[in-house]
Amino acid sequence: MSTIQSSAMRATTTLSETTDDDGLATSVVRRTLLPSGLRIVTEQMAGVRSASIGVWVGVGSADEDETLHGCSHFLEHVLFKGTGTRSAMDISVALDAVGGEFNAFTAKEYTCFHARVLDVDLDLAVDVLGDMITDSTITAEDVEAERDVILDEIAMHDDDPDDVVHNLFAAQAYGEHTALGRPIAGTVESITALTRDQVAQFHRVHYRPATIVVSVAGNVEHDRVVELVEAAFARNGFLDRVESPVSRLGEGTLSPVHPGTATTRRPFEQVNLVLGMEGIARNDPRRFALSILSTALGGGTSSRLFQEVRERRGLAYSVYAFASHHADSGLVGVSVGCLPAKQDEVLVVVREQLALVARDGITAEELERGKGQLRGGLVLGLEDSGSRMARLGKSELVHDRLLTLDEVLAHIDGVSLEDVASVAAEIFSRPEVLAVVGPS
Repeated sequence: MSTIQSSAMRATTTLSETTDDDGLATSVVRRTLLPSGLRIVTEQMAGVRSASIGVWVGVGSADEDETLHGCSHFLEHVLFKGTGTRSAMDISVALDAVGGEFNAFTAKEYTCFHARVLDVDLDLAVDVLGDMITDSTITAEDVEAERDVILDEIAMHDDDPDDVVHNLFAAQAYGEHTALGRPIAGTVESITALTRDQVAQFHRVHYRPATIVVSVAGNVEHDRVVELVEAAFARNGFLDRVESPVSRLGEGTLSPVHPGTATTRRPFEQVNLVLGMEGIARNDPRRFALSILSTALGGGTSSRLFQEVRERRGLAYSVYAFASHHADSGLVGVSVGCLPAKQDEVLVVVREQLALVARDGITAEELERGKGQLRGGLVLGLEDSGSRMARLGKSELVHDRLLTLDEVLAHIDGVSLEDVASVAAEIFSRPEVLAVVGPS
């Protein structure tokens, strides 16, 4: 690991470098910290002609109080509406004209604006994103226009049974009036009540260099990327402040999870249910064992739940296990969609399988199969510049450090049957959280 200081007091570090059998670099990951606290992380990839950029802002729905519920997602939409020098059409045309892909999303703990372009068009993508972040006009007219779009989006999610049941599950687990328990997009009431001044103030408070990571991957050169980012984000004196970077590493105190059952009636043909319990936080070292456990339990067509619930008994078309992680909390669960008449039997079978795994752990064959699925999914998922960009950005913002691919694979390979059994016994003995959405 090497560190240099530029004349502008930029601190640049080489995080990792991999080479092929001939000694040629296939991947170089570097990080620069600007005095303003803004972080730039790049991965120079051999053999590609694309470049992907993500602007990761460390704010999401978990940072909102009830009066600002949905503001992070609202702001994500509004930043596309125009800047001091670009209209909404200009922003759209800029990337469309070069065949680029351009989008954004909001999560509970961060917001991401991202683009994928040909390597020769990276300067354009960086400039557009920097313009949006630093010089968005956030006019009252744009807020009103986008309000209706977001209300339509909320209505769309309310028509999706999987979205409804997972929102209900989170509300029961954390409390419907808590930051982690509220839906990311907000509610009809909260979005209707938000004002232009609230949205603009939220932008001023939370969109600052110290909360932002710019990650870029592809056929790129790190020093050139740093120059482009500094130029694009210099508008309106955005980089003039001097701050330490802010990361979402958690404070060690887990947010409480409340057991219980929540039900909602909807005119769906199926019953959708999620049965789960408290899991582990994002940086818990047991997360690798939990990933293998979740894969063995409900991560594919060979998993226990798929075989028992769907193949042997024909109780459901869709059944899978999941683990979600936040800085100070986590949930583990099983999601199933079935006919209303089969709901009770489905719950009996799922509870039996969880109890069996809690008591006996998984088999050696399941352990190796789970490791293979995770290894394959990880490596195959990192074959394009967009995936590499996302890994860099999320690691810098929400993890304590960037693990190399070899380090992650070593953690997966190092998980033992005893590790999985210990996690299963602890987690699956915790009190249940059950969410049910259906016609009755």
